[in-house]
Amino acid sequence: MDDKIKFDIEFPIHASPQLLYQYISTPSGLSEWFSDNVNSRGELFTFIWDGSEEKAKLLNKKNGERVKFRWLEDEEDGLTCYFEIRIQVDEITKDVSLMVTDFAEEDEVDEAKMLWTNQISSLKQVLGSA
Repeated sequence: MDDKIKFDIEFPIHASPQLLYQYISTPSGLSEWFSDNVNSRGELFTFIWDGSEEKAKLLNKKNGERVKFRWLEDEEDGLTCYFEIRIQVDEITKDVSLMVTDFAEEDEVDEAKMLWTNQISSLKQVLGSA
């Protein structure tokens, strides 16, 4: 049973959707801002931080639009939570935002949001849009 709480955060970002998609969907792009290193074999991605590894399964992706992963640890625990990074473009203003959907324990939601804020800040620096 899921005891994690779903949350969504929106990050306005000054970059083209095509460029952003490369940074959220490829191992080389993700390793520039999300973790120290990323390896993939098919739908299995290995994220490396300070020598520790977390594996995630790519649940789905839509070219130029979004990627959705589930941590293997959550899957093994029978949880259905995931994290998704979606590119959203305002039809009128053409403003680009990254929409992040994730899950965290009730007492860790603020901490998880802060972690995403820091990660997206790193992405903005890489993109030169900070």
